Amino acid sequence: MKRDYYEVLGVSKGATADELKKAYRKLAIKYHPDKNPGDKEAEEKFKEAAEAYDVLSNPDKRARYDQFGHAGMSGNGGFGGGSGFGDFDINDIFSSVFGHGFSGFGGFGGFGGGGSSRGGGRASAVRGSNLRIRVKVTLAEIAKGVEKTIKIDRMVTSTDTTYKTCPTCGGSGQRVVAQQTPFGMMQSVTQCNTCGGSGKVVDKLGAGANAEGLVQKTESISVKIPAGVVDGMQLRVAGKGNCGPMGGPAGDLIVLIEEVADDVFSRDENNLLYELYVSMPDAVLGAKKEIPTVDGGKVRITIEKGTQSGKILRLKGKGLPEYGRAGRGDMLVYVSVWTPQDLTREQEKFFESMQGAKDFEPRPSSSQKKSFMDRLKEMFR
Repeated sequence: MKRDYYEVLGVSKGATADELKKAYRKLAIKYHPDKNPGDKEAEEKFKEAAEAYDVLSNPDKRARYDQFGHAGMSGNGGFGGGSGFGDFDINDIFSSVFGHGFSGFGGFGGFGGGGSSRGGGRASAVRGSNLRIRVKVTLAEIAKGVEKTIKIDRMVTSTDTTYKTCPTCGGSGQRVVAQQTPFGMMQSVTQCNTCGGSGKVVDKLGAGANAEGLVQKTESISVKIPAGVVDGMQLRVAGKGNCGPMGGPAGDLIVLIEEVADDVFSRDENNLLYELYVSMPDAVLGAKKEIPTVDGGKVRITIEKGTQSGKILRLKGKGLPEYGRAGRGDMLVYVSVWTPQDLTREQEKFFESMQGAKDFEPRPSSSQKKSFMDRLKEMFR
């Protein structure tokens, strides 16, 4: 049983056009297939929301639905029969709200790996499905950008498979279905069951090809990863997904960035955190220290006399670049004063002589009592 369209969108029967659009937009983003890969339930909810919005956003359809319910939709665009969508293009609904189709939002070219056009009575090739792969990158690679060669298995069009015009639809990719409705016999246009909307069928199947004329092939793909990417970001390589059936265009390759933990630096957005251990003499007397940078170089810093453990030094512009923008983050050096653990008897005597000395008594200032995060916030303020 179909759910009530108002219930699907979560709106009242008196909902305005803006309220309907807002409700559909929220559901489309939540259940978009690119956000829920392989989740059939999410895909069905995505379709259901589009169907409900298609009806309720159209004054004529909405009036019939309000009067007759789902029965009033049976002769309109094929609802209630066949695929359940008929000549209603889910991509058109999506683009009418978001201003672009699935390819602009996330590369989803139709359900079931498809996305054939129904306009003009002429079939268009069915787009292949997207492929997804994880690529690991280090902080050093993120700092400069990197080009990686990866191997993928993808479905490609067989070179020795030939096709012919679909005998069922005559190449249109569509079929007309007559249905009895409360308003009399009405016709709706649906996708051709024989060719799946492509308008073509296999004439001669090539060696190793499947029923759609595709063969599996291992390919090496070069992927350019720009500087400043973050863990979980998705990059798109156009046309490197699976090829479509019957010679259709290929989907895209979605590259998911996986950031490898670094042994030297910790990342906080575009800033890098580095912990520097200094000896007690260096903290007391001051010193010059050479520390690494994320790009493989070195930078010389000054440890001032009387430096306390927990002091933060800020090296402006020594962090990571911002993705797609100019500028870089900073490098924050956290100073830790190292307390010696294995002393000679002579060294122990020195510290024993200092016990109780006024200059060795802790006298932290108010700024030194602040937490690490408070000091960071103050620094950036």
